Amino acid sequence: MAFNGKYELESQKNYEEFLEAIGLLDAKTDHKVITEVVQDGDNFTWTQSIPNWTWSNKFTVGQECELKTMTGSKFTAPVTMEGSKISIQFPQYHFTAEIIDDKLVMNCITPGEKGVTFNRVNKRI
Repeated sequence: MAFNGKYELESQKNYEEFLEAIGLLDAKTDHKVITEVVQDGDNFTWTQSIPNWTWSNKFTVGQECELKTMTGSKFTAPVTMEGSKISIQFPQYHFTAEIIDDKLVMNCITPGEKGVTFNRVNKRI
């Protein structure tokens, strides 16, 4: 249950470039993002919140799951665990998350020659 917990944004790199690459530049926010992860074995509920906006997905590692993008569009993708790293292919980017030194480290990588790697480090609260 390494992922269980509530986390607050500590640092991030390439946030605006990532939003631009996926067409969500108007979603830029200076709010501290709170991520809450509830893990029960291979079952996860993953929620990110800022004031007036919440985005949540429920998924099971090792299964094809119906998920939502940040804009609410639904898609289906397998959720895998590579070592201790969760991996999901979203429609516009590849998402990974892992716990490193009690911090939730997330990466989103857009494809292509001009791909953007967005990195977010979250401290446990």
